[in-house]
Amino acid sequence: MKELKVRLLVIIPAFNEEAAIGGVVASVRRHAPEADIVVVNDGSADATADVAGRAGATVLSHLYNMGIGATMQTGYKYAGRYGYDVAVQVDGDGQHPAESIRFLVETLIKGRADLVVGSRFLGEGDYKPSLARSTGMAIFSRVVSAVIKVKVTDTTSGFRAAGKRCIDFFSSRYPDDYPEVESLVLLHKKGFSIM
Repeated sequence: MKELKVRLLVIIPAFNEEAAIGGVVASVRRHAPEADIVVVNDGSADATADVAGRAGATVLSHLYNMGIGATMQTGYKYAGRYGYDVAVQVDGDGQHPAESIRFLVETLIKGRADLVVGSRFLGEGDYKPSLARSTGMAIFSRVVSAVIKVKVTDTTSGFRAAGKRCIDFFSSRYPDDYPEVESLVLLHKKGFSIM
């Protein structure tokens, strides 16, 4: 496996994910061994932080649950402070295939985009949202795709690769209401390219 020539951080936001987080960290280690891993524990009431630490991740813990927006901003602040070139978000519940991290990062470093969003609806996979969630996701996808003029099939995806400019931007500003969706619109307004 060819090593990626960037300083790579995988940010794993987690809230009460003790059952899955160890496997997620192990899978990232296996498929992206050159990556550093930080789990941002968002005030979990279970053993998420302990399990993640034992699995070999650096763990940053919020004292109480602050939501995905604040959790990701914590991860981006860490990435910026320690000079990472690329930060990849991988959700702590195990729904994202760690073997696809390289694909996201390679696409990003080839200069094709400032942010690459992985989709649960392209290619293989077994993600099946509820009807209500599926309907909401479809509406978000149409609206955001029209606004940013790029087809995005999974606007709520928590599987993303961000380059240095995005890391710097998200370190100082990351939305918290509908963060995955809002972040795409914010980046577009600021002239970032999204794929």
